[in-house]
Amino acid sequence: MHQTLLIASGNPGKLHEIKAILASLEIQVLSAADIDLDLQVQETGTTYGENARLKAQAYLSATGLPVIADDSGLEVDVLEGAPGIYSARFSPIQDASDADRRAHLLAELKGKSQPWQAHFHCTAVLALPSGECIERVGRCEGIIIPEERGSGGFGYDPLFYLPEFNATMAELPAEVKNRVSHRARALSALLPILQNRLIES
Repeated sequence: MHQTLLIASGNPGKLHEIKAILASLEIQVLSAADIDLDLQVQETGTTYGENARLKAQAYLSATGLPVIADDSGLEVDVLEGAPGIYSARFSPIQDASDADRRAHLLAELKGKSQPWQAHFHCTAVLALPSGECIERVGRCEGIIIPEERGSGGFGYDPLFYLPEFNATMAELPAEVKNRVSHRARALSALLPILQNRLIES
């Protein structure tokens, strides 16, 4: 029986969100930093699922612990789905910040007809020591707006507007974002499996 789960990410914003989404489970959720693991995984896959599996299996191999990994991205219709799986590497600036990536996105959208329909995609993977690898997908629809709003979240959140909430992802209270976001939807679909495999097994 495993009651410890490792998150395959070093992104502080993502770690905070995942821990909040999994808070209902009676398990210990750890980050790599919690166990002094310094592991850089090259995301060489061509899909979200491939990248998430690469990370999950690398962390599992290094620790023997059950692992959750996710790969997420923003897909903008008028950019034909870009930045997609390259969302974190979209800016041409080396070691770009989130603000750099948002500025580059707006530069790419300049002059294109609005509204800029978009969605966030997340593929989450649970890798277990048994060799089992379980994948779930989440999606959140919205519109890219031309100016940043809100101070919460991370990544492209200040530009991603959700009409049903009249707010950007960065303006939503954390408890709302952690219910409606692409990551929340993918991880929520894994909750019953986590309950079954890690807690009740």
